[in-house]
Amino acid sequence: MKHLETRLIHTRRDRLGRVTVNPPVERASTVLFNTEDALYGPKPTYGRMGLTVHRELEAAMCELEGATYTRLAANGLQACTLAIASCVRAGDHLLFPDSSYGPTARFCERRLPAMGVKTDRYDPRIGAGIADLIQENTKAIFLESPGSLTFEVSDTPAIVEIAKARGIRTIMDNTWGAGLHHQPLALGVDLSAQALTKYPAGHSDAFGGAVMTRDNAMAGRLEALSEDWGISLAPDDAYLCVRGLRTLKTRLKAHEAAGLAISEWLESRPEVAEVLNPALPSHPDHAIWQRDFSGSNGLFGIILNPVPEGGLERFFEAMHLFSMGFSWGGFESLIIPCDHQLTRMKGSWTETRSGPLLRIHIGLEAVDDLVADLTAGFEAMTGS
Repeated sequence: MKHLETRLIHTRRDRLGRVTVNPPVERASTVLFNTEDALYGPKPTYGRMGLTVHRELEAAMCELEGATYTRLAANGLQACTLAIASCVRAGDHLLFPDSSYGPTARFCERRLPAMGVKTDRYDPRIGAGIADLIQENTKAIFLESPGSLTFEVSDTPAIVEIAKARGIRTIMDNTWGAGLHHQPLALGVDLSAQALTKYPAGHSDAFGGAVMTRDNAMAGRLEALSEDWGISLAPDDAYLCVRGLRTLKTRLKAHEAAGLAISEWLESRPEVAEVLNPALPSHPDHAIWQRDFSGSNGLFGIILNPVPEGGLERFFEAMHLFSMGFSWGGFESLIIPCDHQLTRMKGSWTETRSGPLLRIHIGLEAVDDLVADLTAGFEAMTGS
């Protein structure tokens, strides 16, 4: 099967020899086995290690990311922390981007030091300049591209080239690219992690995470650490992620088209200082995005011009289709204020921007309806 969307629909069905279209959901802790299975066989012996639906999800994620091994986790944060911890130990040093997802950055700066690992932030646009930050004990470089909330696109090939030359592992949070629009492993990244909660599940009703690799040694490390930490994914969540992957390409096309239409409209609004969408030619990293990505989605940011007192509250209250809520990747449109979430290095651009930073996720509603909703918000904000 040549095309990815076909492979995602027909994952493992022939090899399993079943007659149902969807994999069975086995809600089981205890698995019955015989002596041969216990001593010699590869068959599952405990539900925590996963059953039929988990194996199907792993196979689908391998297809999606061009991997040979997938390890599942309960959520995206757990997938990222599992990937990071599989690469470092006490006495090591880790570099991670200043634009990392907040809970990932928190793990790097709060939990890793407690484990004896030193960490430092780097400018997500540093590219080959990361060579100057590498220390003798640097063992891993974490990447997230585009960056969380601020959507900088990293020069991944430049960072990977330097890391490989020095024997340093690289890890990418690929949730925005979703595997469909970005292939970190093909760019030489060692581990690619995703929050399956977002676009793979796609309906705001499940949690999941996954770490993918082509490296047998890293696969072994992931498996060992996952078992040591008791990491698992509930079978019902695994099923919802498998189901979502079947329609990923169709849904992502719709999110991408609507996201671009709304982004272009927002660029014309006098209330908006900047639209942070790498798919726009105006984005400073657009050329890198074009080189390394095959598409975009519905998630981006905007920086407003200075807002009148009380204007931001009126903006949110006037809208009926856009809701405030964390997470994204579902069918619904969301918008959140981000200033209180930002923890960035001193001197970063976040200290000199003109007005508030907002993150927007464009769902599957009609674009005209979303434009009308945002227009009502802007009119309430400015009192026009």
